[in-house]
Amino acid sequence: MIFRCGQVRSAIRLSCLLAASPFALATAYAGEACHLVPGTLRYDDNFACFRDPANRHGFPGAIKFVPFDEAGDMFLSLGGEVRQRYEYTHDTLFGADPQDEAGVWLQRYTLHADLQLGTHLRFFGQLSSALEAGREGGPSPVDENQLALQNGFVDLSVAPTDDSDLTFRIGRQELRYGSGRLVDARERPNVRRTFDAARAIFELPDWRIDGFAGRPRTPEPGVFDDTWNDDQALWGAYATGGENLLRFGALDVYYLGFRDNAGTYVQGTANEERHSIGARFGGEHNAWDWNWEAVYQFGSFGTGDINAWTIASETGFTFAEAPWQPRIALSANIASGDANSSDPDLGTFSPLFPRGNYFSEAAVLGPRNFFNVHSFLIVNPTDKWSLTADMNFFWRLETEDGVYSPSGQIIRDPNGNKDRFVGSAISLNSSYEIVDNLDFTAIYTHFFAGAFIRATGPSNDIDFVELTLQYRF
Repeated sequence: MIFRCGQVRSAIRLSCLLAASPFALATAYAGEACHLVPGTLRYDDNFACFRDPANRHGFPGAIKFVPFDEAGDMFLSLGGEVRQRYEYTHDTLFGADPQDEAGVWLQRYTLHADLQLGTHLRFFGQLSSALEAGREGGPSPVDENQLALQNGFVDLSVAPTDDSDLTFRIGRQELRYGSGRLVDARERPNVRRTFDAARAIFELPDWRIDGFAGRPRTPEPGVFDDTWNDDQALWGAYATGGENLLRFGALDVYYLGFRDNAGTYVQGTANEERHSIGARFGGEHNAWDWNWEAVYQFGSFGTGDINAWTIASETGFTFAEAPWQPRIALSANIASGDANSSDPDLGTFSPLFPRGNYFSEAAVLGPRNFFNVHSFLIVNPTDKWSLTADMNFFWRLETEDGVYSPSGQIIRDPNGNKDRFVGSAISLNSSYEIVDNLDFTAIYTHFFAGAFIRATGPSNDIDFVELTLQYRF
């Protein structure tokens, strides 16, 4: 297919221009010694090596650091992303949803500018275009958003002491904390999550403490038509550090407040105010690595009280001296459900604003009212190629509660059924870095419907295929 940008709608002209030749852009600097390290949140990109004038040539070196003064305190940095994804799901939601005839083509394009005006003032802006073709019944809310301001904020920074920094950040911004279990920018879907928020970021030698309050944006499919979400709000404080206090690893401690004027669970829909207190301990030592987290939630749901919790863990071991450096890992997780849907109290855990692919790229189930065991094997045939095979088993914790999707939608009501086993899934994942920051990923998942799914509605097994080409600059 020949790409002619002049023939497309003006709303997606940006997408067209970026898509013209991502491979050519990537290969233009494949041999350079200075490499961009893109962050999960692009405003956290590490482009320090481009401060050296010797590295500011070609693409993207010429646009990563454009100084306005000799000291390099005032500069402009530009960047972006091109992501092309094909995905096909056979028997979506076990056959309950419409079947896509030939799969779905999802495109995402971004451009961002980072303007630093001295040590105290910074402006960051990012445009995003997400397009969809092939979805039976039309795009979902996370499939298409033709053009939107994804990030647009100002930083005001001061240094209270010689070894600390305080930054006030105001505006539209993506948020991600810890492993993304409770607050995440939602990278996997085509439309990422963003907030209108205010943040205070206090950085000390051993700790970083964030205080924040904001509301999520509701994505709409058109051009600059996203809306402020009046129903939901998020606020809290998140601290990470402690490396000098602990023998191994680091500690996150946090409080998150959440309000939803229309929280929906098997029990019903009501005003929800939920408070989460949690801690995460992660690190590595010798060949071992770990990521453990526990959260307790309390608050109100309608006229009732909330009492919910979760424990999540992943522990791995890497055979660093063996061929392909295999890593084996086991993840065991549990989250509370509601034991009695007829009383006003609610026991279902809520992950608030989690990552979209909580358990797998197929994104079938979400972390509410469940326990699971998930085993991994990861090998690296080369330093640019990794292969992952995993097996996952899911159960309901409370038989009076149902099964939920990653976004919190109710997939199945309990309907009086007492079966706990929801199903199992096997996945194969191949990820290859063609050149710096140009990655090709292929994924296959098969989800086997369990006894609860078979007893409560459509119960076909699910097959999921995903092919992704992503370039970040």
